[in-house]
Amino acid sequence: MEFRTVVDIKDPGFRIEPREEMLFVGSCFADSIGQRFIENQFRAVVNPYGTMYNPASVLHTIERYDGKPRVVFITLGTNHIYRLKETGEIVDNCRKQPAALFQEEQLTVEECSGFLRSAVSLLRSRRPDVQIVLTVSPIRYRKYGYHESQLSKATLLLSVDKLLDHKGLHNNNEAPVPQSRLIYFPSYEILMDELRDYRFYADDMLHPSSQAVEYIWQQLVTHYFSDSARLFLKEWAPLKAAINHRPFNPDSDEYRQFQKETQAKIDSLLRRYP
Repeated sequence: MEFRTVVDIKDPGFRIEPREEMLFVGSCFADSIGQRFIENQFRAVVNPYGTMYNPASVLHTIERYDGKPRVVFITLGTNHIYRLKETGEIVDNCRKQPAALFQEEQLTVEECSGFLRSAVSLLRSRRPDVQIVLTVSPIRYRKYGYHESQLSKATLLLSVDKLLDHKGLHNNNEAPVPQSRLIYFPSYEILMDELRDYRFYADDMLHPSSQAVEYIWQQLVTHYFSDSARLFLKEWAPLKAAINHRPFNPDSDEYRQFQKETQAKIDSLLRRYP
């Protein structure tokens, strides 16, 4: 008997290598997953200009960031944007200024896919072999209302589908984005359809719990990591535990020897995985 609906995760067509150079841009879910990569010694940059929730702000980050990572994760949170009334520009952070200065709007499917298309094109112009993973954050927005939050997520999902051209939804004057090096990872579907239980949510009942984030991380490891990356994680795990160990007596000779041996093992590992 099946007691849960398991989400199918498609083969991405590439593999993440040990200590991969990566960029994570998007909502706070990008922060959570990106931090897992940092903790495991990947050369990951996570939201270098702050958390970005909508496709326009994601594009703004990619325009400002001049790195050339091989793997980029874009996590979309909402289609809601805020414009500064005085100039009409889309702002990425209201910086606790009075709400009266801004006008809230909702991007259409076409507008969302347009911003994403520009972001993808810019990344590919800097590094043609870049691997881009699109995903929608499973975090709901209570302030919109739950129905309105679902409509926002639906807009994002349709815009990603349009970009991937699963249904041929591009305009006649638009060249479809090449399907190679562009993939969708179903983090939204995993939490909504596979982990359908409140134990997988944090205390606010909106954000994924650490257990849910760990599950999604493990799905990435299983489906996206190379054999050498999984081997690296296996070797790195005891060293990470040793680094986080809190000794009863940090001034003892035994602990100093423990530190020396641990550092030697770390140096050896990083020589093998430069």
